Amino acid sequence: MHSASEQSEAAEQPAPPARPEPPEHDYPDHWEADVVLRDGGTARIRPITADDAGRLVSFYEQVSDESKYYRFFAPYPRLSAKDVHRFTHHDFVDRVGLAATVGGEFIATVRYDRIDDRGLPASAPADEAEVAFLVQDAHQGRGVASALLEHIAAVARERDIRRFAAEVLPANTKMIKVFTDAGYTQKRSFEDGSVRLHLDLEPTDRSLAVQRAREQRAEARSVQRLLTPRSVAVVGAGRAPGGVGRTVLRNLLGAGYTGRVYAVNAALGVSDGAVEFDGVPAHPSVGAIGEPVDLAIVAVPAERVPEAVADCGEHGVQGLVVLSAGYAESGAAGRDRQRQLVRQARSYGMRIIGPNAFGIINTTPDVRLNASLAPQMPAAGRIGLFTQSGAIGIALLAGLHRRGAGLSSFISAGNRADVSGNDFLQHWYDDPGTDVVLLYLESIGNPRKFTRLARRTAAVKPVVVVKGARHSGSAPPGHRVPVTRIPHGTVSALLRQAGVIRVDTVTELVDAGLLLAAQPLPAGPRVAILGNSESLGLLTYDACLTEGLRPLRPLDLTTAAEPADFRDALAAALADETSDAVVVNAIPWVGENGATEFGDGEVLAASLREAVASAPAPTKPVVVVHVEMGGLAEALAVATSTRPATRGRGATTGGPGARPTGAPTGTGTPTLTATSTGAGTAPSGPGTAPIAASGSGAAASGPGPAQAPQAPSEEAPPPSPAPPATIPAYPAAERAVRALAEAVRYGQWRRQAAEPGRVPEYEDIDEAGAAALIERVLGHEGADPRGVTLDTAQAGELLARYGIDVLPTLPAPTPDAAVAAAGRLGYPVALKTTAPHLRHRPDLGGVRLDLASEEQLRTAYAELTEVLGKPEELQPVVQAMVPRGVDTVVRSAIDPAVGAVLSFGLSGAASELLGDTAHRLVPATDRDVAELVRSLRTAPLLFGWRGSAPVDTPALEEVLLRVSRLVDDHPEVVAVSLEPVVVAPRGLSVLGATVRLAPPPPRTDLGPRSLPSY
Repeated sequence: MHSASEQSEAAEQPAPPARPEPPEHDYPDHWEADVVLRDGGTARIRPITADDAGRLVSFYEQVSDESKYYRFFAPYPRLSAKDVHRFTHHDFVDRVGLAATVGGEFIATVRYDRIDDRGLPASAPADEAEVAFLVQDAHQGRGVASALLEHIAAVARERDIRRFAAEVLPANTKMIKVFTDAGYTQKRSFEDGSVRLHLDLEPTDRSLAVQRAREQRAEARSVQRLLTPRSVAVVGAGRAPGGVGRTVLRNLLGAGYTGRVYAVNAALGVSDGAVEFDGVPAHPSVGAIGEPVDLAIVAVPAERVPEAVADCGEHGVQGLVVLSAGYAESGAAGRDRQRQLVRQARSYGMRIIGPNAFGIINTTPDVRLNASLAPQMPAAGRIGLFTQSGAIGIALLAGLHRRGAGLSSFISAGNRADVSGNDFLQHWYDDPGTDVVLLYLESIGNPRKFTRLARRTAAVKPVVVVKGARHSGSAPPGHRVPVTRIPHGTVSALLRQAGVIRVDTVTELVDAGLLLAAQPLPAGPRVAILGNSESLGLLTYDACLTEGLRPLRPLDLTTAAEPADFRDALAAALADETSDAVVVNAIPWVGENGATEFGDGEVLAASLREAVASAPAPTKPVVVVHVEMGGLAEALAVATSTRPATRGRGATTGGPGARPTGAPTGTGTPTLTATSTGAGTAPSGPGTAPIAASGSGAAASGPGPAQAPQAPSEEAPPPSPAPPATIPAYPAAERAVRALAEAVRYGQWRRQAAEPGRVPEYEDIDEAGAAALIERVLGHEGADPRGVTLDTAQAGELLARYGIDVLPTLPAPTPDAAVAAAGRLGYPVALKTTAPHLRHRPDLGGVRLDLASEEQLRTAYAELTEVLGKPEELQPVVQAMVPRGVDTVVRSAIDPAVGAVLSFGLSGAASELLGDTAHRLVPATDRDVAELVRSLRTAPLLFGWRGSAPVDTPALEEVLLRVSRLVDDHPEVVAVSLEPVVVAPRGLSVLGATVRLAPPPPRTDLGPRSLPSY
């Protein structure tokens, strides 16, 4: 795709007056970036320099005559020496050129020239530039021009250019679409036979949405290319059985991979003739295969990996899974080796999983890819699993397999030098074969982006995360992560705000994932409990209370209960509108003759499934707690499909994840049910009623995304027979209830996310006045470039611009000064010390309240100075008394990794000791701050605990929203602390405030799309 300008040169018309040779500027290496293109491949974007003359000429020779005509508005078969010089010599200010490269060669270029209002070459302060593109024909349609537009626009803004102008021939519809689809504010006119476009480069909500939508499609496609290769080469397969390469080769073949498989062993020579490893043709190199290879599994020593990567890149391989170790996990030399690996692979447009990876798995029937060290292919299912640890990956695969849960895909990314959990979130977000996402993370490389992607994904399907290395204070070896100053608890709170289900252990990850994949979301916290053990029922009841659920009185079926009794009781509980979920407890019953009833659990499992199948619609989750019930868990986990669907086309569940009426129950080949070993066909028997229809894109009552209604078709296949219901079973009540509680909280979040809160507009906010004050302070000559803490008056003025009034504080360096201050404020007053070691510590005796007269004030002053120190050490102040209430703390700070965070807690040592502080990301909505206030363990103190008067929480929430607005509107406000904020039954008072200003950290999430740099 290409665009206009310079047609005067192309038509050999007189050129505008030549401008002087631009002054030299340093090469802007921060403009370099790797980007993922629309088809999932990568390209490198960088400034064009004088050294690129040969590359430019070669590139231009490969562009079609039509593309050249669109670019120059006239036939222009070759570039002159003058053209080459002009297009490769830039000042990086008024004239800039960028190139997209693959394999070191240009595939596209873009440049801008600053112009004045007459369209002539200009310098600053002119703020408009003419922009022109040229994309090699072989790379058109890959989204190269869109990516270049994002990057050249960011460069222009950095150089104080606010508008782009472009001329495009009307026939060049692709280039016109690049401009019109970018989301910028624009004007279009038709002049002299060409379309004249003007783009305002200020980012808009639409341009940001377009950018992120393109990012999602590109990154999801890059993952899809890794998971669905048409051919795989194992590089490093040894001659003898054993070793990593031959193990992966054997696993590929054993899984029934549907594509072509090749073995590569560099030691093979011509004299070896035709060689096969495990029946697979073996070659000395990828190039010697002579056929396209989509994915290469690299299992050679680290020192030989560069040679293998070059071989792959030069022969069109699209992606790599690098199992080789010896990289960043091994020290400084390994980190350098890892950087070179990523740079080398990206130069060829390839993406990498690894290094030090365990591998990837895709269970889709038409792929069946096991490119990993896992010896057994997992059962097909609808859970997506990502881990950063091979050992944890093995444990999770085994745990899910043992409990009958199937996977859609599995990735163990090792050092995740390139492809990360963020990329797979992009893929799973709209993957119809995945309903639940499970992540084991030891680090989060881009927390701000992860939170954004997790929130979007969690709105349509559950995302469950367990975080390793929580308390080590550093990232695991081999992981590149940004420096963050916020504690782990804050990160967890922010993830929960984004809808992420945050669990503490791998066991809890499996427990929660199993329930979310197998059952519908609960509509509320009411839990029915039934079973044949009164004691187990009481344990379950207590566990529910501990997790904040609302259990109903347990129904004791007694130890004489038979499977039919369980069936009837469960059916009644599912039909009862007073409960939202059901927990079934089961223990063996030993009869009078000593024989264990219920056999090995299969009969009871069949009865429970029959009860679920008989429900009008599966709107309630059912979990089973069993104690020494041999075979019950296995019998309940009979279906590889881990998402229950409605029985019949067009029915709905009515639950939180319900499919709209009329949505299809799925098309394509149905998935067979399986035994607990994950293979074969499940036995049918009494109660094995069909509940779930599975297959690619099956819709269901589970928590996955609702699908749009589809018009009935005469040619649509009839509904496929559905497998039996999968009911998750747990060996302990606490585990079952904890998983259920996570589902309840997630369901509540989903319902609230469907109607998000709003950021209120306050008419009394003076945004311009605040900006002027900030500019005056930071722009003051002699201001510390690292930041400035405002004095009391400045802090009060800035906060007042946002409607936050701080109670006046008057210094009292002497008793007479204290009396004079009290006279100005009016009695009664408070006398406080402000020394750093005593500030906000009333427990140390540095505060005297309700001083109603001069005598009391002088007495208090003498006591403070006698006990705590001299006035110059204590820095005493006087304030007017305010109505009594609850002392709270409101803070906000900008963290370079996650952005601005709003925090709230009660004041005092007890809250600090317990870490009872809640956090939300900025900008906070009215719903966010309401939850923030109520999420504290000490929140009852605000709502009338033990007969006290409830305080004015609406006024408190308004202050939180105003602080959020201040920080969001002005990123230079890097820290705010209001302490204490005394919230009374009517109104509140801000008694102290600290504000710090500094140049804001860069917002990488608002810039053009790019991969993490290496």
